[in-house]
This record gives sequence, structure tokens and C-alpha cells, in this order.
Amino acid sequence: MKLKTKIQLFSSLFMLLLILLVNTSIYFLFYKISAENELSRLSNETNTIVETLQANPDVPRSQLLKAFVPENGIIRVIDQNGEELIPTITKSESYTQLAYEFIDHEKRTIEKDEQGHYIAVVMKPIIWENGEVATLQVANFLIALDEMMHTLFYVLVAASLIILIPTVIAGNLLSKFVIQPIQKLIETMKINIHDKNWQLIEVENESKDELYEMVTTFNELMRQLKESFKKQEQFVSDASHELKTPLSIIKSYAELLKRRGKANPELITESIDVIEQEAERMQLLVNQLLDLAKNKQAFPHEPIDLVPLVKKVHRIFADAYDRKIHLDIAEKSVLIKGNEKQIEQVVYILLSNAIKYSEKEIALYLYVKQQFAVLDVIDKGIGIPEEEQKRIFDRFYRIDKARSRQTGGTGLGLAIANEIVKHHGGTIEVVSEIGKGSTFTVNIPMLTNP
Repeated sequence: MKLKTKIQLFSSLFMLLLILLVNTSIYFLFYKISAENELSRLSNETNTIVETLQANPDVPRSQLLKAFVPENGIIRVIDQNGEELIPTITKSESYTQLAYEFIDHEKRTIEKDEQGHYIAVVMKPIIWENGEVATLQVANFLIALDEMMHTLFYVLVAASLIILIPTVIAGNLLSKFVIQPIQKLIETMKINIHDKNWQLIEVENESKDELYEMVTTFNELMRQLKESFKKQEQFVSDASHELKTPLSIIKSYAELLKRRGKANPELITESIDVIEQEAERMQLLVNQLLDLAKNKQAFPHEPIDLVPLVKKVHRIFADAYDRKIHLDIAEKSVLIKGNEKQIEQVVYILLSNAIKYSEKEIALYLYVKQQFAVLDVIDKGIGIPEEEQKRIFDRFYRIDKARSRQTGGTGLGLAIANEIVKHHGGTIEVVSEIGKGSTFTVNIPMLTNP
């Protein structure tokens, strides 16, 4: 069942039940009030009859009773044996079928005959002519009440139909109002699935309700998916391009060896060196791609003291590259919560970049600032143009591709470092000036409860 049908059906059934409940209440409340009024009136008439009988003992009681008989009713007098003391007094013999009995107390009821007519009945004990206690029964067939109840029934039915018609129309309009943006959403999703054009829904609802939020949320989701898809395509394209170059070189040298290798030993040595170099470049690229994937996984975070970690990496780079790397650590202990291998990798990447793009002294600073552990890596190298600084953390982005190939870069190092730092709740920033060098700053939240 479609949502539109459900809304129409629910609204119509709900209104129908509400109308039935209200109209039934009106019907029975009207009946109860009217019946009570008829009973009260008939009870007053019965009291008047009793007072008249007591005030006129010399007048034949049957004559007195005839003067009080209701237009659509009867008057009876029943003895203790349940027999009529006088014939039933009535203006229509059709009313004589009403049952009767002797009772010694006053009784007021609304009864129904076999035809379903309402009858108001009042029974009251009186002293009869012979001094015995008898029961005076006065009954009035409520013909007018029957007619009013029938009229009220038809009026309520007609009113219910009149109310239901606009309810159905309103339910249809409501369903259209609710369903229209949902249908647009479904159609747009189908188009996006098949055509992948990332179409958005035009926002028409200005009431800022849930439907508006649904449409705006969908549009935002489409924008993010579009951006993610573009990044994915770019990533695949860049990765393919990066792998294609060393593969082409390897293939070319392999074909060269096949054609001329046997006759030229020097060519064999040269080709093997190039093939080995390009294979290492491919291995580096694949490893860094795997690092990017790994860094998105959840690793256990434990307390880490950055002081010994930074000292260790500093010692390794200073010895391995025989470079002067100034180290300045302002604290005895700098505790953060994270994964030690990943944080170590960030320091490796920043120092490696500084060494590749600078031949002068490199500086490494570790200090604490406003509950953040701060690591600065400063070089006096070629620098980074201002317009390029925001893009250097993108995958495969390299400012000078020719220089990067000479230094063995893949354009993934800073992207990996950025992913790791973000995973630890921190930030990585760069300040650089052409010809004067660059400063990379890593901020990671301190461990509050070691």
C-alpha cells in the first residue's frame, strides 16, 4: 500500500471514528435529556392525579382519571393481586398491550414496546376506594420523542457525510503535500543511481519543517557523495598514472635487454639499476597507499610520551642522513593519547620532506601550548607558493613533479600525515615563503588524565 493511500485511509478512518463517537454521544445525550424531561413531566402529572383523587373522594374515580389520561398513553389501577381495579383508560386500544404489575413504591422508567417505541411509565402506590393499597400506572407513548430521535439520526448521518467529504479532500491534499517532496527525492535518487550526475532537489518549502530538512539533508548528502566520488576518481586516476610511469620504464628496459642485452654487458647493468630503482618506487607507492587505508582503521590509543619518541626519530635521521638537525624540547614529558607507530610515522614524513627539499640546517621543536602538544619542523629550503599551500595535503599532489621524481616522492606522504593527525583529533598546518623555507606545525590534544 502506497504512503499516499495510507495517509488518506488513516485520516478518513480517524475522522469517521471521531464523527461516530461525537454523533453517538450527541444522540444518546439528547435521548437521555429528553427522556428525563418526559419522565419528570409525567411524574408531576401523576402527583397531580393523586392529589386530585385525594381531594375529591366523592367523585367517581374512573371519571376523574379519564380527565387526566395522556393523549398517547394509558392510566391503570392495579390491586395487590395484579388485577385491574378498573378497565384501562386510554384513547387508543393499541396502547393497552403495555405490561403491568402491583408495586408498593414509586417507580419511573423508560421502556420500549415490541415496535421499538419509547414509553415513559410512572407507577405510584395510592389508597383506593375500598381502603386498600393499589398501584396507579400512568404511561405515555413518546411518539414525538420517537420522531425527534429518527430526525436527529438522519441529521447526524447527513452531517457526518458532509464532514467526511471535505475530510477526504483534505486528506488527499495533505498526502500530496507530504508525498510530493518524497516522490522528488525518489526520482532524483533513481536518476543519480543510473546517470551519476548528482542531481539536487530544488528547495521550495520555506516553512523550515521536517520535509524541508529532509530535502536539504539529501542535497548536502549528494554534495558530499559527489565530492567523495570525484576524489575517488582522482585518486584512482593519480594512482594509475603513478604506477603507469615506472611500469612503462621497466617494460622499456626489459624490451631493450631482450633486443641488445646479450651483446652489451654495460646495458645490462644500467637496465638492472633502472628496473630496481623503478621497482622500489612502485613498492614505496603501494606501501603508502596501504598506509592511507590502514590509517582509516581504528587502532588502540594508549598514553604516549612524545619526548623520547621525537628524540629517537631525531637521532635516526641525524645519523642516517648525516645532516645537522637542531632539536629543542621545552618539556621533560609531553603526554598524548594515540598510536605510537602512527605518530612516529608523522615525524618521519615531516623530517623526510624537510631533508628532501632543503640542504641547510633543519630545526625540530616540541613544546606545550594551551593543552596541546605542538611539534614544529622547520626547514630553510625552496619554500611553497601561497596558492599551493592548501593543496599539499591532497593525495598525489606535488608542487614540482620533476623535482619530486628526482627525490623519489609520490605525493602521498603529507596526505598520510594529515590523515593520522586528524585521526588523533589534531591539526597539521604549514607556513611557508618562497626561497626562505617552510614550517610544518602539528597540534595534538594533550592527555588530560594520564
